[in-house]
Amino acid sequence: MSIWDVFDKISAEKGGSQKPEFIIAGLGNPGIQYERTRHNAGFMAIAAMEEKYGFAVQNHKYKALVTTAQIGGKSCLIMKPETFMNNSGEAIEQARAFYKIPLENVLVIYDDISLEPGHLRIRRRGSAGGQNGIKSIIALCGGEDFPRIKIGVGKKPRPDYDLADWVLGKFTEEQSKLFMSRMDDVCSAAELIVSGKTDEAMNKYNK
Repeated sequence: MSIWDVFDKISAEKGGSQKPEFIIAGLGNPGIQYERTRHNAGFMAIAAMEEKYGFAVQNHKYKALVTTAQIGGKSCLIMKPETFMNNSGEAIEQARAFYKIPLENVLVIYDDISLEPGHLRIRRRGSAGGQNGIKSIIALCGGEDFPRIKIGVGKKPRPDYDLADWVLGKFTEEQSKLFMSRMDDVCSAAELIVSGKTDEAMNKYNK
């Protein structure tokens, strides 16, 4: 254990903080230039949780902005990796290993270009499907067996449109309304997943 791990452990224990049982990570890219872009759907979902549950994700640890909060009756580490999307696994695995959280207790929220804006798809596990943040998590955490909430951001307008330009672009006003209309559902789905009711979350919110 490094000296930084010791400091983290002291910080976690200060004031009787409960050890997290679950990680909820929203993926995105740090920086003002990336705010409210399609690729930052996960960060926007965490912002909705901040507003709903009254916490602030602002502590710098594990290469991420983090806080702990009670979600679905469980102590959760809420994360926004600061590694940029393609290296999201570095932050999540560092926190997961420190708290010895099993991979199936890591919920990841991120954008999906195969879904229309406002559509959600919840899965217990699965491949990366071309999403580089998920590729990083699978590679560094050692498996695909973690739940995820995929938030639709819409497909490219035409086949030759550059994918990076699309995901790093911002929603139209109409797309933004559709996207934001599902944020409360994302929060409710996360509660169900964390409380062991993933099937219920899928049946209720996969649309």
